[in-house]
Amino acid sequence: MKLIVASLFAAVIGTVSYAGDAMKMAVTTSFNNSGLADVLLPEIEKDLDLEVQLLVVGTGQALTLGRAGDVDAILVHSRQAEEKFLADGFGTNRREIMYNDFVFIGPKDDPAAIDGVPTAVSALQNIASSSSRFVSRGDDSGTHKKELSLWGSANLDPETFGDWYRAVGSGMGAALNTASGMNAYIMSDRASWLNFGNKGDLALLYAGDPVLFNQYAFLPVNPELHPHVKTDLTKKLEGWLVSDRAKELIDTYKINGETLFVFNAE
Repeated sequence: MKLIVASLFAAVIGTVSYAGDAMKMAVTTSFNNSGLADVLLPEIEKDLDLEVQLLVVGTGQALTLGRAGDVDAILVHSRQAEEKFLADGFGTNRREIMYNDFVFIGPKDDPAAIDGVPTAVSALQNIASSSSRFVSRGDDSGTHKKELSLWGSANLDPETFGDWYRAVGSGMGAALNTASGMNAYIMSDRASWLNFGNKGDLALLYAGDPVLFNQYAFLPVNPELHPHVKTDLTKKLEGWLVSDRAKELIDTYKINGETLFVFNAE
């Protein structure tokens, strides 16, 4: 447990020598790995005189930090888990901010023949039937939750898989590194893949199924349960995240000419 806490707080961004307001927000590793945080945080600081300290974890851990009142807000991407967080009284509201999509990455020679299949479920069925190596986040993140739901839709249970299925229990970047080293298939969010610098012999092989839609949402922690949370600052941040300024920065953020996120806040 000490190691986990230490690793979380080692991930806090920009905590030294700041004179303005500061708040803590737990965010997913996929959001951080995309590079978008490096674009948004300086602009938030400039516009709001607000330092947003990020705790970079998976969605499951982010929700746990929110339940414990260890952060002021969370930015995650697993709607079912988010709605339970709200129903249990841990959050005040859920505000959709932006989306991208999940994609399937794999060896360029595509031994499971997933390139061109009609659905994401078909892709997973091909991987399983061919026992092709597959790396799973295995960390209760939003990406992992989505992957498990897709295996369920394919009537397949990872608990029954053989050695070809490797659950690594790590963030998106580390999982992609493992997949690159093993020349294995993996499900990633598009932004993390585009910003990943160790692609090796991997390529994006499948995308486009509507079920792979990946929505990110902002949830402030409920001050009625945790009176110490900085509700005034979370409201300021939420207002900025749904502003035209945020829309411009999110929609124009690209890597190699490809858009990583689409703003859809209302």
